[in-house]
Amino acid sequence: MPKLNKVRYTIKARTISTFVLLSGLLAILFVAVVLLAPPDRVLAQQSAQASAQAQVMTVASARDIRGPSPYIAIENEPAPKLIVDPPLPEGLVQGVYWAQYRVENLRIVPVFGASAVQVSPRAGHLHVIVDDLPWWWADASDNNTVDIANLPPGQHKVRIELVDPNHNIFPGQVVTQTFTIPGYESAHLH
Repeated sequence: MPKLNKVRYTIKARTISTFVLLSGLLAILFVAVVLLAPPDRVLAQQSAQASAQAQVMTVASARDIRGPSPYIAIENEPAPKLIVDPPLPEGLVQGVYWAQYRVENLRIVPVFGASAVQVSPRAGHLHVIVDDLPWWWADASDNNTVDIANLPPGQHKVRIELVDPNHNIFPGQVVTQTFTIPGYESAHLH
């Protein structure tokens, strides 16, 4: 029996030694993680700085999007510019021309006449002509999309002009788009 007790004692001693060794390693690892990890306040500050930088990089100001305030006259205003996207295919299949647009250095507003030409920031509106017809209409709504419905199947042309309050075209600010309305059987959804 004494030999069996000696074996048990040896196994028990090795188990305890292994346990003590592993416990020590775990304690050292825990201390290292605690000492090497940055404090929560540093992490929170870094997170707030990153968030603020991301917001500054992605959020444009109202002036960036809408242009200058209408309360202050602009000296040496840059020339106005008209940008028109291609017509939306979702409309064409319904016989509808939808083309989104935007303007730069001009406000589209329903003001007309000689006095309105003198305002700053500059004001104007659109003229829309379909298929070279002898008439046009003025669009002073600034709703961002020209909308022409019930076009028959076939090829069409839309001319969009950016004009001043006296209906004079700003030089170079005309966009003409040629497009095809496919044959369609369904009722118009517009």
